[in-house]
Amino acid sequence: MSVSGLKKQFNKASQLMNEKVLKASHTEVDESFRDLEKKTDGTIEVVKQLSDRVVSLLQPNPASRVKIAYRARMDRAKGVTGTHGYPHAEVTLSDIALKGSTELEETNFGMALNDFSTAMRDIADLKENMDVTVNQNFVDPLNQFLSKDVKEIMHHRKKMESRRLDFDGKRRKKDKGGNIPEQDIIVAEEKFEDSKELAETGMQELLEGDAEQISQLHALVEAMHDMHQQSAEILSQLRDSLLEKAADSQSRPRTVREPRAPRRSLQTMDISSPVKLSDRDFGSDNGSRTPNGSLPAGDIATPVAASRHSSAGSGGGLKQPHCKALYDFEAENAGELTFDEGDIIMLTGRIDENWLEGECNKKSGYFPQNYVEVVVDL
Repeated sequence: MSVSGLKKQFNKASQLMNEKVLKASHTEVDESFRDLEKKTDGTIEVVKQLSDRVVSLLQPNPASRVKIAYRARMDRAKGVTGTHGYPHAEVTLSDIALKGSTELEETNFGMALNDFSTAMRDIADLKENMDVTVNQNFVDPLNQFLSKDVKEIMHHRKKMESRRLDFDGKRRKKDKGGNIPEQDIIVAEEKFEDSKELAETGMQELLEGDAEQISQLHALVEAMHDMHQQSAEILSQLRDSLLEKAADSQSRPRTVREPRAPRRSLQTMDISSPVKLSDRDFGSDNGSRTPNGSLPAGDIATPVAASRHSSAGSGGGLKQPHCKALYDFEAENAGELTFDEGDIIMLTGRIDENWLEGECNKKSGYFPQNYVEVVVDL
C-alpha cells in the first residue's frame, strides 16, 4: 500500500474513533435507506437460518452429515463420482425387520416383518429422493443467493461506509483549518454518493425480487408434501396388510399338546400267561423254570403281591379323597402344586371342572385334573 493509501486509512480510522468516542458529527443517510438496510438484513438472516435448519431437517445427525461430506470430498479428490446417502432411521428398521423375517419365515409374524421391512425401505427411498429435490430446488439456490447477490450488496454497503468516513474525515479537517483542497472533498463526496446509490439499488432489487425466494419455499413445501403423501399411502397399505395377518393368525386353530402316555406298572401288566425271564432277572438258575424257560404262575405271585402291597401303601387302601399322579407337573405360577409321576395327592377341594386342590409332600396347592387319576373323589 502506498503512503497516500496508508494516510487515507489512518484518516478514516481517526474519523471513526471521533464518532464513537467524541460523538463527532457525520453524514447521516436518509430514513428510506435505513429501512432498506433493516429489511435486507432481516431477509439475509432468515435465508441463512432456513438453509441451516432445512439441512438439519433432512439429515438430523450432524456426525453423519460430516461423514458424508468427508467421503464426498475424498471421492472428488480421487476423481470418483460416488453417492453417499444419509442413513435414515427407516433403513435401520428395515434391516432389523428383514433379518427377523428371514429367521421366522413361514410364520405370520415373519411375513408381517417382511411387509414392514419393505415399507420402511420404500419410505427411506422417498426421503432420499426428497433430500435430492430439496437440495437442488431450495438449499443450493439459497446458498447461491447468499454467496453472490448478498455478497455483492454487502460489498457495496461496506465500501459506502468506508467512503463516508473518508468524506467526513476530510470535511472535519477542513473545518478545523486543515490544508485539505476543496476538490478532494468534492471527489470524496461523489464517491460516497456513488457507493450509496449502488448499495441502495442492490438492496431494492433484492427485496423486489422476493418472488424467487417464494418459489424456492414453494419447492421445499411441495417436496415435503409429496414425500409425506406417498409415505401415508405406503403406511396405509401396511396397516391394512398387518390387520389381515393379525385376523388370520387369530382365526387359525391352536395346536393342542397331548400329554405323554403314562408308563405301564405291574398293576396293568397281563400276568395270565407265563412270563419268560432270563437268568439275570432272578439270579442263577435254581431249577424252578418250566421246560420252555418260563416261570410257573405261582412263582410270580410274590412280586405281584408285593407290587399290590406297595400300591396300597402309596394310597391304594386310603378311604380319604385322593388321586394318583399320571405325569410330572412343575408349578409355573404361585399357588400351584408340584409333583412327580406316581405321587399320591390328598384332595382338599375342587376349583372347577379342570383344576383340583390338594396336598402332597407336605405342600398344598392346585393342579390340573388331566395330570392325575382320581382314586377316591371328593
